[in-house]
Amino acid sequence: MIVVPGPASQSLGQKVSEILNAEMVDVNLKNFPDGEYSLRFEGDLNGEDVVVVQTTGPPQDTNILQLLLMLDAAKDLGAKKVTAVVPYLAFARQDKRFLAGEAISGETLVKLIEACGSDQFITVNIHAENTLNKFNVPTKNLSAITLLATYFKGRGLDGAFSLSPDKGAIGLAEEADMVFGGGCGWLRKERDRYTGEIQVKEKSLNVKGRDVVVFDDIISTGGTIARAIKMLKSQGARRVYAACVHPLLIAEAKTKIMKSGAEEIVGTDSIPSSVRTVSLAPLIAEALAR
Repeated sequence: MIVVPGPASQSLGQKVSEILNAEMVDVNLKNFPDGEYSLRFEGDLNGEDVVVVQTTGPPQDTNILQLLLMLDAAKDLGAKKVTAVVPYLAFARQDKRFLAGEAISGETLVKLIEACGSDQFITVNIHAENTLNKFNVPTKNLSAITLLATYFKGRGLDGAFSLSPDKGAIGLAEEADMVFGGGCGWLRKERDRYTGEIQVKEKSLNVKGRDVVVFDDIISTGGTIARAIKMLKSQGARRVYAACVHPLLIAEAKTKIMKSGAEEIVGTDSIPSSVRTVSLAPLIAEALAR
């Protein structure tokens, strides 16, 4: 097996390679003055099982195109099998047509990944698992929630209450509760399909004097998490932490969450971030070794 750390996932790809004791082939990226670039593998891929590790967080367009170029080139260079490991899959939130005339972006991205030669697709906590049903090749959707909860347990939060920001994500809180054993719950959230604005409805929770960890798959602008934390603090929660798999943290999201009363924001290295405390490398390596 050869592991190729893509330009957007250099550190994560290297860690995966080290855990698997697999050969690593670097990618040489040459940028041109007009914004275009050339991409070249610095090793022989012919006849090999090749794993391309490339996240597609911001800047999405650049990271997606680099992913597609690597997949296509690996196949064209004779790779026997190409596995696309995409820790964060961009556009996965657009898994259906919410409003008339919308492009189903997640489905389009699936078509491109397959067309460029991916024989297997692996991602982590995809926002809408329905997107994976569009693939014709084998897929794996890994969950990093246990890794995150284990990190907090090691910090002394055994018995903490696990909370998800909406009913649809209750599975995240339930998975975390398997580690904490302190119970779990969810909040009521409503999104305006036109403006994207989110409202978190007040809900009474048994959190007085307790530690709480709010789990979500993605933290983008931070508004939902900040409102949830304010609500928890107003109900007497002792310490509240924010945890997510994909810490996009757009603009002032981090500041917003910390000002709401959070003790800490903990994310994974699915994308480069200042809060990438927990590595996905062991999770990904285990999935590749099966």
